[in-house]
Amino acid sequence: MRLVRRLLKTLAAAFVLLLLMSILLILALRWVDPPTSAFMIRHWLLAEPPANAEKRLYHEWVEADQIPAEVKLAVIAAEDQRFPSHTGFDLVELRKALERWRNGGSLRGASTLSQQTAKNLFLWPSSDWLRKAVEAPLTLLIELLWPKERILEVYLNIAQFGPDTYGVGAASWRFFDRPVFTLSTPEAALLAAVLPNPNSYRVDSPSPQVRRKAAWIERQMRNLGGPAYLDQL
Repeated sequence: MRLVRRLLKTLAAAFVLLLLMSILLILALRWVDPPTSAFMIRHWLLAEPPANAEKRLYHEWVEADQIPAEVKLAVIAAEDQRFPSHTGFDLVELRKALERWRNGGSLRGASTLSQQTAKNLFLWPSSDWLRKAVEAPLTLLIELLWPKERILEVYLNIAQFGPDTYGVGAASWRFFDRPVFTLSTPEAALLAAVLPNPNSYRVDSPSPQVRRKAAWIERQMRNLGGPAYLDQL
């Protein structure tokens, strides 16, 4: 029994220490821009460049006030239209995803921008239950310690928008050859349209499916009320 008690105390102490470290790290990142992310590190370690080519990873941090409202709204329209009002988890979409899963479908499509930020920044890309279990408390801490504007800023700077390309700053230069603050609404919608699978869907050579998704995103942006929607953040 003593051994069991010691083990439980050790596990409890480790949990408390891990929780405190997570709180301090996430609190610091409210003001300090993360120089990289778990996804970018994983990409760099696992990437296999073509023969006689160097590894490349395109990433450039852009401050929130340099990201146009159209880009912010396009990503919200595409990925998480209840972003201003939920507390990290979209219960409506979660119920829909669970219903699809019960009917034999995959348990996907319910991740909020807050969850995706936690995953991209700290975790790994698989959909296993362990990752989801770790993602949940990280999402709650991010929602508790960061304002919505900061969550959106970090997400837009670490999300993958194409092969080797992370963040809207690098994506804008790589695919449109100009800074992100000059992007138009159609270009913003095109960036958001590739987010489900940026390694297969291309901004620089969009398929008919990507173009249809971009057109749908533009309609959703208008339905949400345009850039004024961001006043809710």
